Amino acid sequence: MKNNTHSYLPTTREEMNQRGWKQLDVILVSGDAYIDSPYIGVAVVGRILEKLGFKVGIIGQPDVNSDVDIKRLGEPRVYWGVSGGSIDSMVANYTATKKFRNSDDYTPGGKNTKRPDRAVNVYTNLIRRNFKDTVPIVLGGIEASLRRITHYDYWSNKLRKPILFDSKADLMIYGMGERAIEELSIALRDGADYKEIKGVCYISKTPVTEYIQLPSHAQCLEDKEKYIDMFDAFYDNNDPISAKGLCEPVDSRFLIQNPPCDYLNEEEMDAVSDFPFTRELHPYHRPEGAVKCLETIKFSINTHQGCWGECNFCAIGVHQGRTIRTRSEASIIKEVKKFTEYKDFKGIISDVGGPTANMYGYECKKKLKHGTCAHQRCVDANHLCSSMKINHKRNIDLLRQVRAVPGVKKAFVASGIRYDFITEDKEHGYAYLKELVKHHISGQMKVAPEHTQQHVLDLMGKPGKQTLVDFKKMYDRLNAEEGKKQFLTYYLIAAHPGCEERDMHELKRFTTEELQMNPEQAQVFTPTPSTYSAVMYYTEMDPVTRKKIFVEKDMQKKERQKEIVVKKEKIQYNNFAG
Repeated sequence: MKNNTHSYLPTTREEMNQRGWKQLDVILVSGDAYIDSPYIGVAVVGRILEKLGFKVGIIGQPDVNSDVDIKRLGEPRVYWGVSGGSIDSMVANYTATKKFRNSDDYTPGGKNTKRPDRAVNVYTNLIRRNFKDTVPIVLGGIEASLRRITHYDYWSNKLRKPILFDSKADLMIYGMGERAIEELSIALRDGADYKEIKGVCYISKTPVTEYIQLPSHAQCLEDKEKYIDMFDAFYDNNDPISAKGLCEPVDSRFLIQNPPCDYLNEEEMDAVSDFPFTRELHPYHRPEGAVKCLETIKFSINTHQGCWGECNFCAIGVHQGRTIRTRSEASIIKEVKKFTEYKDFKGIISDVGGPTANMYGYECKKKLKHGTCAHQRCVDANHLCSSMKINHKRNIDLLRQVRAVPGVKKAFVASGIRYDFITEDKEHGYAYLKELVKHHISGQMKVAPEHTQQHVLDLMGKPGKQTLVDFKKMYDRLNAEEGKKQFLTYYLIAAHPGCEERDMHELKRFTTEELQMNPEQAQVFTPTPSTYSAVMYYTEMDPVTRKKIFVEKDMQKKERQKEIVVKKEKIQYNNFAG
């Protein structure tokens, strides 16, 4: 497939001139290099705006120590859009024990030299330094979205104000926000009022009295239980159907969060997927080297958005939402067929999935009508809600259609899979796993039990260990039936709130004796903003019972917890396949 610079959104003045554009309407600034892919949020936003008729340009990873990059496209007519990139910049730049990361998969050449700490704040300040009294600066992306109210910041070890106050930007679109992007862009272009647009946050001198009044930033600093109260209200108001607006006092002003914008329907999801993405790194960045993430995302399929798994350490539910929005099979197959037009497509699809691969194609009918339930989860450490009818049938049919496309040799399912949903689906779970074992994994399948001690699992919001044992037996039996020797690899977390060294010793015993393996995929817990686990880490309380819990905060002891479980042990193997 041929790609020239005219296929991309402009990132240089020369590209603007080729289109006959003297001034852009919107300039998007990102912590990633400009990769024109449906997996890259800024690229998606750019294509949405392009379809609406806006003249859009992108500046990826501008040099923050000079004015050259930020000025190269001039000043936009309508607004600046600022994103930290595909990953929160602090997560991208530091390990769980706060050591600097040397590599960055979204930076050409792979060396972590282009993404500043707190990128959203830095880019906003860079714009304001170089463009006095400029057009509005609108924040978006995961870094801003997860910091939109008072939040615990692990890297400074304190509660920080909502990011609109720290960054001094004008307003924000939170979550996926596709509809909000359209409505806000049109409102700003036309000089219309944007303060009632769903999916928008802004700062106000006066409260919005009909919204839920959150504890103030000052109250959260003084009282950890007030902070939990605030987070509970925030967490419970993220659904477009059931959510109310939020109002948080911050000093003498107020953070206003309008209710979330409506989700895209299947037809609209398909339309976004059909934008003319080149799926390549923009030529501007190529002299600096390749971007590693393209190895994974270039020939991957995103089948749906959202996740209702609600693991307490994960922010997907808050950012993407807890309702599944599914693309049609026709749209997905169309995308697969497009892959075959690329010269470098070797017949291998890296992933067919989403935040959780086996949530494709079904949802709770009650949730679709009334929104997410207040104070009740679809799934927790102990049970699945009876209203959620897990059904892998549509997913099985999709995978078979993908494999049938001429030119496809292998289509992997590399996204996370909830093994407890497979054991729960008595009608199609076994058939779905058989499909994966036979066609869609290579040598190993990754699952994420995270731990095995029940009190830790309860705090994580993960299923009990017996479910894992049952799943492993099913997996081993299927591999034996298929004559394959494929393994399970396990993601495990050390030093999560509630976890002590003795818990890691028990986890090690369980993995060695009952799972018959030496874990290699263990990571130290990172308290990321807008997660219940981060709330636990900061408050040292169970947010449900408000009782004190143990939280390991010593960096060396965190590493020790990890070392306990990854230490190599001799294993006496038994046959689980019976």
